[in-house]
Amino acid sequence: MTHDIVFLLDVDNTLIDNDRILADLRMHLEAAFGPAGARRYWAIFGALRDELGYVDYLGALQRYRVELEMDMTRTDEQRLLEMSGYMLGYPFADRLYPRALDVVAHLGRHGPTVILTDGDVVFQPHKLQCSGIWDAVEGRVLICVHKEEMLDAVHRHYPAQHYVMVDDKLRVLAAMKAIWHGRLTTVFARQGHYALDAENVISLPEADLTISRIGELADLDPLRLIPALTPEKAHAD
Repeated sequence: MTHDIVFLLDVDNTLIDNDRILADLRMHLEAAFGPAGARRYWAIFGALRDELGYVDYLGALQRYRVELEMDMTRTDEQRLLEMSGYMLGYPFADRLYPRALDVVAHLGRHGPTVILTDGDVVFQPHKLQCSGIWDAVEGRVLICVHKEEMLDAVHRHYPAQHYVMVDDKLRVLAAMKAIWHGRLTTVFARQGHYALDAENVISLPEADLTISRIGELADLDPLRLIPALTPEKAHAD
């Protein structure tokens, strides 16, 4: 079935406050392993992200464990187990942006809502399930490395005449727009450190719609996001 419109939604710093999750994780790591140990974890985390193209919290913890294995004490091992438990037991639902699930429900009345996010195949689905996002989109979830390289798969799984992509990364929106052109409406959610860093947006084309909070979409008529009905760019700052 080909839909008139399908809504594609990013997760981190779009529906959920990932900056706050990272801040909590940094604080917990430093308490568990000390400043030096925490710095080492984040160095491994960054190297793994560069290698894979996405973040892998548990993978970085596993690599950290391998480094510690030669001289690991029973206390170190216990702290590693507690750290993995902290990550898996984190209250992700408490970090949803205000009205994030209202937005999903509102858009879903006009067309299928689909999560299109980057991430690993263990922690990212876990985050979606624990936060309630997975159920909100009825399991319509695509997890990839680079969203702009997934457009054929998106169309194959969720065919539509028009798509709307909501993301906090203007670079991703511009890359998708360059492929789908008028078939895609881009919505830039200016939330989180990446979206608010001028260096990340200054040289990129504007999105079709810019919002300062995800909750604004809960009050927007989604038909405004279809180009035939909105020939001029809309901005809701």
